[in-house]
Amino acid sequence: MLKFALVILAVFGASSALKPHRPRPWWYSGSERIVGGFEIPIEDAPYQVSLREFGHFCGGSIIGSQWVLTAGHCVSSSSSPGETIRIGSADNGEGGQIVTVKRAIQHPKYDRNTIDYDFTLLELAEEIKFTESYTAIELPEQDEPVEDGSMCLVSGWGNTQNWMDNPRVLRAANVPSVNQQQCNQAYSDFGGITDRMICAGYEKGGKDACQGDSGGPLVHGGKLIGVVSWGYGCAEEGFPGVYSRVASVRDWIREVSGI
Repeated sequence: MLKFALVILAVFGASSALKPHRPRPWWYSGSERIVGGFEIPIEDAPYQVSLREFGHFCGGSIIGSQWVLTAGHCVSSSSSPGETIRIGSADNGEGGQIVTVKRAIQHPKYDRNTIDYDFTLLELAEEIKFTESYTAIELPEQDEPVEDGSMCLVSGWGNTQNWMDNPRVLRAANVPSVNQQQCNQAYSDFGGITDRMICAGYEKGGKDACQGDSGGPLVHGGKLIGVVSWGYGCAEEGFPGVYSRVASVRDWIREVSGI
């Protein structure tokens, strides 16, 4: 599987250079939970799903009755259809419904070195009927802007950096969107960011997505504006989280999924 190969590459890269070209995507470390957040019921984020293969490894968002959007570094087009998703449960270990993934379509321009175009669409093997516990989230239009400082909600089962937090319970954090130029400057030592990325977080850090949250949703105004992608550390001062900008590939999503 691609995800295991990338873990090996990330470890090798970290040991062979003082600083990697880019910080590794959040899920590489294998730990799980949101930093500086709070527990939420699934009804507060009914679009949120857990991607599973021998347990939770990434997040994702329901965008249609048979489609989920996640990160390109989570699942590749060449992956075997062994992945499943859990929907309708804030507990990533039980409850809700398990649905099989029929196929994965990674964005054709995904670059694992720069983490650009970090998107994968998952077609489900069966159509799901929406309830208050699982339903699709609205998508922005192509290139729809997000105003700087807009308060967003990120959710997932990623690392909280607090051993007292329950690792199986869905958590969320409110984080403001960050000016594109400001974020690009923050990550200048790592090659900067691209137009397919959007940043969110506080200047002083403290609240962020982390390992295990990758592929999950960043939501503003009821729309899925970002996909958890990468960042330097978790909730580090001066380094906001970097998300894949959904509006930048809206036409591709429509072309592939019909949504």
